[in-house]
This record gives sequence, C-alpha cells and structure tokens, in this order.
Amino acid sequence: MLPPMPSLKWLKSEGRPQTFAVYKKITSIGRAGGNDVVIRDPSLAEHHAQITFDGKEFSLAEIDPHGDLRINGKKKRRGKILHGDRIGVGDVELSFSFFDETAGLDDDAEHEGPGHEAELAGLRKLHEFSERLMRSTRLDEQLSALIDAIIEVTHAKKGFLILLESGQPRVTVARNLGHQDLPDAVTHLSDSILQKVIDTRRPLIVSDALHDTQFSSAQSVMNLRLASVMCAPLIAQGTLLGLLYVGNDDVRSLFEESSLDVLTIFAGQASLILQNALLLDQLKTDRDALAEQLDDRRFGDIIGSCAPLADVFTKVEKVAATNINVLITGETGTGKELIARELHRRSPRADKPFVVVNCGAIPENLMESELFGHVRGAFTGAVATRNGKFQAADGGTLFLDEIGEMPVALQVKLLRALQEKIVVKIGETKPEPVDIRVVAATNRDLEEEIQKGTFREDLFYRLNVVNLHLPPLRERGDDVVVLAKYLLQKYAEEFGGKVKGFTPNALIALKKYDWPGNVRQLENRIKKAIVLCDKTLVGPEDLDLFPEALAPIQSLAQAREDFQRRYILEVLERNNGNRTKTARDLGVDPRTIFRYLEREPDAPEPTSGTAKD
Repeated sequence: MLPPMPSLKWLKSEGRPQTFAVYKKITSIGRAGGNDVVIRDPSLAEHHAQITFDGKEFSLAEIDPHGDLRINGKKKRRGKILHGDRIGVGDVELSFSFFDETAGLDDDAEHEGPGHEAELAGLRKLHEFSERLMRSTRLDEQLSALIDAIIEVTHAKKGFLILLESGQPRVTVARNLGHQDLPDAVTHLSDSILQKVIDTRRPLIVSDALHDTQFSSAQSVMNLRLASVMCAPLIAQGTLLGLLYVGNDDVRSLFEESSLDVLTIFAGQASLILQNALLLDQLKTDRDALAEQLDDRRFGDIIGSCAPLADVFTKVEKVAATNINVLITGETGTGKELIARELHRRSPRADKPFVVVNCGAIPENLMESELFGHVRGAFTGAVATRNGKFQAADGGTLFLDEIGEMPVALQVKLLRALQEKIVVKIGETKPEPVDIRVVAATNRDLEEEIQKGTFREDLFYRLNVVNLHLPPLRERGDDVVVLAKYLLQKYAEEFGGKVKGFTPNALIALKKYDWPGNVRQLENRIKKAIVLCDKTLVGPEDLDLFPEALAPIQSLAQAREDFQRRYILEVLERNNGNRTKTARDLGVDPRTIFRYLEREPDAPEPTSGTAKD
C-alpha cells in the first residue's frame, strides 16, 4: 500500500465517492481527458482549475476565467487550501485532504503508484496528439496542437515553438494554458537559455532560473523573474531546425527528468512535422518558381532561354508565317522536331497536316515510294495504289528528319519536287501538284557532306533558305536545371512516383555533365530515376552522374590553349584562310597562326586567289 498522500474526494449524488491523488507540483482539474483530475460534468470547463504545491503550501487557482471556482462556499479566483477544505468547481463539490490513504484508488493505481500515473498521462497525451495530427492537414493547426499538448502534459503555463531562420530564432507558435495565442511572444523568452540550447544542441531544465548560477545574472531572466523552464532542440538529419520552450513562472522546480523525457519525445515528433512541412514548403516554392520560369522560358513546347536558343525563337517567329524552306541543324536530341512543329503551329498551315519522314529509318529501296507513292503493280508487293508523304502533307508541312541520310539518287527527285512542286508516283507518268512547305533537319554537317560528294549542293541551297541551329544542352547554362525540374514533375505525375525533387548535389551534377545525348538523354535518365528511386529527392547516383561520368577538369593553361586554338581557327575561317590578315586582326605574329595550324589537321585551306601569307 502507498503511504498517505494529499487527495481530492468527489462526493457524488449517486454511487460511490471517487478519490483522486494529488501528488504533483501542479494538479489540473477539468472535463478534458488530459487533466490529472478528470470530472465528466458539463458544468466544468475543459481545463477548469489547478492545485499548486510549492513545497510548503497548497494553492488553488482558476485556469478558465469563465469557470466557477469556490473555496468553502466563497467564490475565488485563487487562494490557499487546507486539510478539510471544500472546493467547488462548477456544480461539483470536492473535499481536500492531506491524509487520505485511499487516494487514487482503483486497484491498478494503488499498486503502480504516482510515477506510473505520470508516465501514463504523458503517453496518453502523446497518443491524443498523434490522433489529432492525423486529422489535421494544416501546418499551423498541427504546431498549435503540439504546443497545447506539451503544456498540458508538463503542467507548464506557456509554451513556444521557435524556428531558426538564417541562424536567428523566430517565435512561430506561442500558447498559454488556456489554448490561446500569446501576444508579444518574444518578451516571454530568455535569450540566454535559448542560446545555451542552440550552442549545445542538448535539452535543458532550469529549476529556478532566478537562483541558477548559470542564468541568474542574465538580464532576460531577471526581467522575466523566471522560475521553471525547459527547452529542447528540434533536430532533423543533423540540422537544427528550432527549439521547444516551456515555462511556469509561478512554481519552482516544477520540471523533473521525466518531464524532460516527455518534452524530448514531443520534440522528435515536432522535428518530423517541421522537416516534412519545410520540405513540402520548399517543393511548393520550387513548383511556383518553376511555373514562373516556364512562363518566361517556354516557347510552345520548347523550354529554354539561353541566348542561342532565344535567337532561334526570334527567327521562328519571323519565318513561321512564310513558305520559306527551313533547315534545322544541331546534335541528336536537341529538339529539332519540336522546332519544326512550332514552325508549323505558328504558320497559316497550322490546321493542315504536319507529316514527318525519318529519312534515316526507311530502307533505300522503299524511300521513293514512301515520299511520292506508287500505283498498283509498280513493283513486287505493290498490291494497291498508295499516296506518299508529299501527297499526305498537301496544304501543310512536310518535315524531313535526318535529311543527311537520304541517298544521292533520290536527292535529285526530291530537288525536282521542291522546285516544281509536283510529284510523280512510281509506275505512273502523270504529275500531281502539291502545296507543301518543307522543313528539313540533320545532325550532320551538310557542307562537309557536299565536299565528300554524299549530298547535293543544289539541294542544300534549296533546303537551307533559313538555317536554325539548336545549341547542345551543355551550352545552354541554367536551362538544364529548369528542363530537369519540368521533366521530373511531368513524369512523376505520369508514373505515379513518390519523387518530388532533386538534391542540391544532383542539381550541381546536372549542370556539370556534358549530356552528349542532349535533352533526350536527360529525359531518359529522369524517367529511370523516377521509376527506380526509393527516396523523395533524386540524387546524382540515381541519374548515373557519378564523379567519373563528369568531364575531367583541365588545367587553366590547357583551357586557355584550347580556347585560343578554337578562336584562331574561327577567325581564320572568316578570313577565308588568309593567315596574314588573321594575324593582323588578332594582333599577333603570323608565326603564332602557323604554330596552331601545325597542330590542327582540319584548319581551313585558303581559297583560290587568297594569299597564305
């Protein structure tokens, strides 16, 4: 049996009396389940009153200012209570005793003792808070519920959640025992106690701040006349997010180690809430910023704002409304077909067909039929008359992708079709007029192919009325990050993946990698990461961007040498191979030009009639 202890006895109008142990420094009375003395009577407020023990005397005080409170029949807001006093809370009468041996007094409580009751109260409050957390989706409601729960379970009079912003503490939630927000929250806090927890990253109990040797001289402690204070850090993945701070200025030595354990548990819960909230907030910010960037950088279905791409967009706007043939050049995967579609979409032909022919994917013996069609019986397997792509594109746009792959023999017929705007099916002699605009694309250097004899010069000039050159992804600067975020958002929704963004290291790796496959390669890597990544944020390893995949760093001397070589060759080409003029334009000795030419096998040869030196 437990030793005698103070107690409250509720003499009910019906049934056996109920007795409650008063063994804490603060014992709360009310209708809500989190109180130490729970009385399910509608006349009581949820948190009606509390009994405080300062080591010598017991005092009764109201919590709810609207709650009826009486001591020996007299209405009181607060007052001392003695053995045998009658306490009225609402319509309920309680008897206070110093020496009631039956306090608490269901069998389990009698055997387990007050320490067990305190532990159970903390667990119950944590469970109640977790259930409330699952019902709430708003961050402000979750954090307020967290502080309310901590105040109740620790018997503090006020509680604060403080976030660190740029290393400086900012009060995010400030609540009192009545579940109300505290105005001027920062005036209730001790700077020195906060700083101690920030510096040590460890929880702290101050039993009597005014007489504590470590804090008694602190100006904030003296001004606030602080008594009991607890403060715990909020840490997630090694990062200090903020602090939980609770206090009671009326009762010294209120908090014990078990109270600090409870606060630390709630701090862990708060850290998870904040980490997720900050992540979601960052992702929302990223989405909003991405939407703004896309508005600024989107040109139809093309995303980018680098100077070379902006120049392409300007040209597209100018030539789209005409019937001028356009040649789009650039490496594989740079988006040549997207530009071709945008030309069509902005042209007067937008409501007519856009027909794509991949010249590199059609066998040579079938390409003429694919382009111009055939009549029945024209060749083995021609069982019916069939139109070609030219007829299919009549009135619209014909996009000849990979035009550099077209056989030379067929180039002659293509040239005739472009010049005369007529086509003849295989096996037929009657020409058919076609009204089409031709847009061609290639990743080859067609001028070099002309020199090799694999591409007709007259066809090149017919196609290359306007040239649109798409820069490779490695030369597009920050476009790669905007593209990556857009593609991640797009395919995460499509595949139902849990991936929400990139880690900072992934963004750095994205910008450092050369992307030889350009946008198509980036798109495929992101699809793979979304499907296989088990984390919320994609790291460089999920994109196969390991350090060894990045281009090696050159020495400054080598980088300077490479730039000078490229620039000299560029100026030499502009001067038609005239080395003397090039040296004069660059302000260098002609021997410098010779030195670079000796190392460069592809240096331009001087044109006929142009002096080499």
